[in-house]
Amino acid sequence: MQRPAWPRCVFVSSAISINRPVIHHAAAQRVAGAAVAKAEALGINVCVAVVDSAARLVAYLRMPNAFLISDEVSVAKAKSVASAAGLPADVLDAALTGEGPWVREGLLNVPGFTLIRGALPLRDGAALIGAVGVSGGSEAQDLLCAEAAIAALHS
Repeated sequence: MQRPAWPRCVFVSSAISINRPVIHHAAAQRVAGAAVAKAEALGINVCVAVVDSAARLVAYLRMPNAFLISDEVSVAKAKSVASAAGLPADVLDAALTGEGPWVREGLLNVPGFTLIRGALPLRDGAALIGAVGVSGGSEAQDLLCAEAAIAALHS
C-alpha cells in the first residue's frame, strides 16, 4: 500500500487568511554561520538564534565556552524582535518611553520577552522574514555579530 503524497504548500490570500513570508532554512543557517564567524573574529563565544517571522526557531548555533545563559538569551532576543514587528530593542525601548510604566512592565513580564540589545530583524525587501539574536559578548559585540549575519543574508 502506498502512502498518499503530502500536499505541497499552497499560498492563499483571502478575507480569512494571510500568507506570512518566512526565512528559508538554508538562509537561516547562513545567517547563523556569519554571526559565529564574526564572533570568532572578535574573540568571543556566543549563541546565535534565528527565528522566522512568526518567532519560531529555525536555526541555532552555540560556540564552545559560550555562557550557559546565552542560550536562552539569544533565543529571547530574536523572538522579541520578530514579535515586535521587527523593531530592535533600542527602537522599541525608545518607543516605550512615551507609554505608561505599566506598558513597559507588562511587556517585560511576558515570558521570553527582552529589551537586551543584540538582535536585529531579517528582511527580504520590506517583508519581515525573521530575526537573528546573538548573546555572549557585550551588547555592542552582539550587535556587530547580528549585523554580520544580516550582511550574509543578502550575499
